[in-house]
Amino acid sequence: MSVNVLFAATEDRWPQYEGPLSKEIAAAGVDAHIAQDIAPDEVDYIVYAPNSTVQDFAPFTRAKAVLNLWAGVEDIVHNPTLRLPLARMVDPALTQGMVEWVTGHILRLHLGMDAHIGAAPGTWAPKPPPLAFDTRVTVLGLGELGAACAGALAGLGFDVAGWSRSEKQIAGITCLHGDAGLRAALERADYCVLLLPSTAATENTLDRDSLALMPVGARILNPGRGPLIDDDALLGALDSGQIDHATLDVFRVEPLPAAHPYWTHPRVTVTPHIASETRAAYSAKTIAENIRRGQAGLPFLHLVDRGAGY
Repeated sequence: MSVNVLFAATEDRWPQYEGPLSKEIAAAGVDAHIAQDIAPDEVDYIVYAPNSTVQDFAPFTRAKAVLNLWAGVEDIVHNPTLRLPLARMVDPALTQGMVEWVTGHILRLHLGMDAHIGAAPGTWAPKPPPLAFDTRVTVLGLGELGAACAGALAGLGFDVAGWSRSEKQIAGITCLHGDAGLRAALERADYCVLLLPSTAATENTLDRDSLALMPVGARILNPGRGPLIDDDALLGALDSGQIDHATLDVFRVEPLPAAHPYWTHPRVTVTPHIASETRAAYSAKTIAENIRRGQAGLPFLHLVDRGAGY
């Protein structure tokens, strides 16, 4: 029996996903009808982006799950009409993109590349960069993306610690947790990478007090969520020299307004929310596997904890 899969995302996403979804769902052994317009009471699965026009899930009385196209779920998890299982997006390309962005920008700062790229002709200042062995990186958030980034940085020789709210164990990584662990994680962060989910508990994780705990001259990378940082506190810390540089990919308002001081601050690098992107060829495999599991009566992968918010 064919299953009905509703593609509920912005119009520009449909041409990207129509082919890969059809291919991967068929490869998973499921006969499916995939469309943008299916009567709600006939939908079996919803492939979903939170900026979709679909915001009321009550009419989807037959649906088995909402399969999110994004890694972040903060814009859907608290929807009061959503009573269906909600799965977040986890796929190898999403993880690989994040690992490449994080390691690339840390190495740029660690090796002092900007000084050489922007140097005047004839400049000859042979100052060697520090070694990764002597440089401490803290990754805040040890979910799928955080753990992968921590592992990649450790593989490059950095002294890596990670922090999460609950206790975790990852080979080669110093894993810290809880309030005391957060303080310890910040106190040893020559580089701090923010990969926490956006929840009420994580908002302003980096504020004036937490920034003051970090070593003088620390560097910050935020490819996670904009609300994790108190912007005014960070700007103050940059101006004082407490923080040497911030590389920021996500913001409270996007696109980042042209008048925002981040654009022109000499110690800030802005990237336009490109650290990691969902790519249809890969994410379609994750969606197809969850549909296969749903049809086989197996547990869905990557289910969201509604209480925790991620």
